[in-house]
Amino acid sequence: MAEEFDRRFDSGEDIHDLIDMSRAEVISHGKKVRISLDISESLVKDIDEIRKQIGVDRGALIKVRLHEKVKQEKEGERAKS
Repeated sequence: MAEEFDRRFDSGEDIHDLIDMSRAEVISHGKKVRISLDISESLVKDIDEIRKQIGVDRGALIKVRLHEKVKQEKEGERAKS
């Protein structure tokens, strides 16, 4: 089943008949808040090199990496408790 799902998804075919939507969950992370950051030009260049390699925009890369780091820090705090 997984192989068929992957094949159909990768080829852009309809996969809805393979998904059990009765078990789907919508996760809301709350209201979005706009922030502004001042960062060095060299860091922006480094971020842009990475985002071009993986094919995402700058904002998406920053959000994902920030989320990963915060999650890692929170898990570290829980492990200490």
